[in-house]
Amino acid sequence: MAATLSYAPLQGCNFGRVVSGFDPAHQTPETMAEIQDALYKHDVLVFPKTKLTPAQQAAMTRSFDPTAQSYGHGNNKTGNEKKSILHPDLKTIPHQPEVQLIGHGQVPGVYEGLDQPKLKHPHHATFHATKVSDEDEAKGTTRFYRWHIDAALYKLSPPKVTTLYAVKVPKGPAQTLRYDDGSGDEIKVAPGATAFVSGTTMFEELPPALKSLAVRTKVKYAPHPYVWMSGARARPTGLGLESEGLEMPLDQLPPWVEEDVKTLPMLWKNPVTGALALQVHPCGAMELHIDPQEGAELFPEGAAITDLAEVRSWLEKMQRPGIAPAKVYAVDWSEGDLVLFHNRGLLHSVTGAFGDNDLRMFHQCNLAASSDPDGPDAADKAKYA
Repeated sequence: MAATLSYAPLQGCNFGRVVSGFDPAHQTPETMAEIQDALYKHDVLVFPKTKLTPAQQAAMTRSFDPTAQSYGHGNNKTGNEKKSILHPDLKTIPHQPEVQLIGHGQVPGVYEGLDQPKLKHPHHATFHATKVSDEDEAKGTTRFYRWHIDAALYKLSPPKVTTLYAVKVPKGPAQTLRYDDGSGDEIKVAPGATAFVSGTTMFEELPPALKSLAVRTKVKYAPHPYVWMSGARARPTGLGLESEGLEMPLDQLPPWVEEDVKTLPMLWKNPVTGALALQVHPCGAMELHIDPQEGAELFPEGAAITDLAEVRSWLEKMQRPGIAPAKVYAVDWSEGDLVLFHNRGLLHSVTGAFGDNDLRMFHQCNLAASSDPDGPDAADKAKYA
């Protein structure tokens, strides 16, 4: 008999649902089909106080794309590349290589086959061009680390869903997250909150000229983007990189071939609702390719924008309104919480900072998809272009 699930809105958020009545040990096809439908409709599903093994998490994640096999970054091959910015963040669980142990602090003893793994929570000071002062940080001031999509963005297709399971969660007073971009924007977040914004809202609230641009644009990503960006530094919002010429030259990257470089639509189409989400990893984007549209206000003759500073300027103009404080949902984690999020409909970011003695442990799973996301169809282009 299929489980009876109930759904409640997330507080202070126009997307997402809290789900009750699900037992991960009994993942029937009927229940998983209902969960998949709910995720595509609501983008984030929160399952409080859940017990979940790595094998159950991998099975739940794979149910969204049954032919998907490897972890979203290629069974951590990108993470094993020492120059990759992902290298410090990922510890693969040996008996379930699709699942990564992430978090902060020294894990005692052997955990899931890992011998005393040392975890490191990403800190904005290691990635941003500027940082919060030590004095302000001591008072609980922090930033978004990096707004992103979970995806290798080279050779492999972006995962459809990411699952996050909280094993150990240190608690503490709320932190003040500042945007530090001259706007004065800030929000309160729990320590280590995971922040989400809707790519659908990001698109739908654009003015008509930028909607036309978005529906006509494809984004070309750098080969091995996490190595390419390893020397670059981010904006204080975590939304993209400063243009300082610090990216690794393409001829110095690990071996790559042009046919494995990803060029993806700027807008990704929801397979259930048909909605368009503005889904761009702003740090990895290298070029914008715009189709012509007679009478369009912007680029009526089309364009290939290859100057990085210009690429980033357009992305900032289109994405920054979508991370405004009122549009951010930041998960206040408790141990046993399971969160599923639609990786093709949201951007997310790590937040916060932890002390040397804090221990935080999460299991993360996503799988490189069996195909690339669909972009706008002919009806979408007729409506928006």
